[in-house]
Amino acid sequence: MERENQFVGESGAFLDAVEKASRAATLDRPVLVIGERGTGKELIAERLHRLSMRWDGPLVTLNCAAMPETLIEAELFGHEAGAFTGATKNRVGRFEEADGGTLFLDELGTLSSAAQERLLRAVEYGEITRIGSSRPQKVDVRIVAATNADLPKMADEGKFRADLLDRLSFEVVTLPPLRYREGDVPVLADYFGRRMAAELEWEQWPGFGQLASEALARHQWPGNVRELRNVIERAVYQWGDYTRAVDHIVFDPFESPWKPKEMPSRQSLPVETQSTDEKAEPALAAPSAEPEFAAVDDMKEAVEAFEKRILEAALAKSRYNQRQTAKALNLTYDQLRHSLKRHDLLG
Repeated sequence: MERENQFVGESGAFLDAVEKASRAATLDRPVLVIGERGTGKELIAERLHRLSMRWDGPLVTLNCAAMPETLIEAELFGHEAGAFTGATKNRVGRFEEADGGTLFLDELGTLSSAAQERLLRAVEYGEITRIGSSRPQKVDVRIVAATNADLPKMADEGKFRADLLDRLSFEVVTLPPLRYREGDVPVLADYFGRRMAAELEWEQWPGFGQLASEALARHQWPGNVRELRNVIERAVYQWGDYTRAVDHIVFDPFESPWKPKEMPSRQSLPVETQSTDEKAEPALAAPSAEPEFAAVDDMKEAVEAFEKRILEAALAKSRYNQRQTAKALNLTYDQLRHSLKRHDLLG
């Protein structure tokens, strides 16, 4: 499926950030985009470019974290033949490629101090010098930079040039994490679900069931919109039935009862467990805290509610095949049917 760079959401925090970026787009000044991973920093950079007077010029992207420190300057500013080992011919850098357009520097906080110094000169005077050359050249480039790092704190600690930060922060657009975008999770989930259903050529989009919707609402989304998209596309693909609402969500695709467990080396074991004469007894894990139990004031009602949740989850995981559900719960078919009837879960 082709990527569609659309802004989907209706929360006030999200719309405010988009509006702020739209206003800044028309001014030919640097912009910093701040946000956690997966919040859409690159989409904002594209919006800043497309709504600017440079919209018909190049939009060049460089992920600073993906480049080794020894190559980042050559990648940004280019180099002359013979400037260093392996430089067999002249090479144009990203600044020259972006001349007349926009240069988007992702993961700005990872730039080396030497690259920061060169970048400051490029922003301040609009000129660069290729590695191995003594002749500066003018470039007309607008800088949009993004990071999830605390740049002011890094500047205070001497890890980022304060003067460069001042020059790049004419406007700062901070994107809200998905967990603070009230009401946007179901909107985004439906959007990505419909797109995945279309890719799979489903005849219709059945939406999400109650279990899936509740699970999506409870999740904290540390990976934000990128994580949400992956979770939704995986759920639709694995469900594979457009006649019933998608009702099973897998947040961690690596979770498995057969997941390999890392074995400690003998050198890392306590001395007493390395004896050939004795077998060390396994350490007992500390019981996990269950704070919701403290709120229970009706034992019978709480147990009934918990049992119903187990049944609902097991049914969804087994695609509502009751015999598979009974097997998964180590029940006979008749026992399962009795429990389902008691909890009014027989469809």
